[in-house]
Amino acid sequence: MQEILTGLIVALDVVALYLLLPDVKKRFLLSLWTAILHMIFPIIGYNLGNWMLSILTQWSNLISSILLFFIGLQLILSTKNRQVIAIPLVILAITASLDTFSVSISFGMLNLQKHLFIMSAGIWTFVLSYISLYLAKSHFPIKGDILKWIAGISLLTISILTFINSLDNT
Repeated sequence: MQEILTGLIVALDVVALYLLLPDVKKRFLLSLWTAILHMIFPIIGYNLGNWMLSILTQWSNLISSILLFFIGLQLILSTKNRQVIAIPLVILAITASLDTFSVSISFGMLNLQKHLFIMSAGIWTFVLSYISLYLAKSHFPIKGDILKWIAGISLLTISILTFINSLDNT
């Protein structure tokens, strides 16, 4: 269940970003590309996380909780940056998907279910990014900051729970 929830959380970051883009003409293509990248980056991250687990067995829970904490903190702090820059769709999709790499490193270190998270992240990202791009064009009143705060606080919570769990296991 944690994998499905985290797949939704990493998709919320994309929603927050894409709600700020009212003039995207290829919404379906951008949503599909972002969803695919939300599935590729975790594969790389999981493999790196599993490799790190074999090296840092006793420190993995602590390191993964720290990574998740800083990702959540970065999401919250990024709400202050209001610059809108015109960039190509491919670069936008890659930028929006990089956070799944970091999250999946943590999941790889925790030995969570890789395939479930990857499918969840891809499906949630595709559906929610397409909806958010559609809503951005229609001048939807809720903008990305609220969703970034929700995603950031959720990742902070997961990191704290992971840290507490690692203390209980030592």
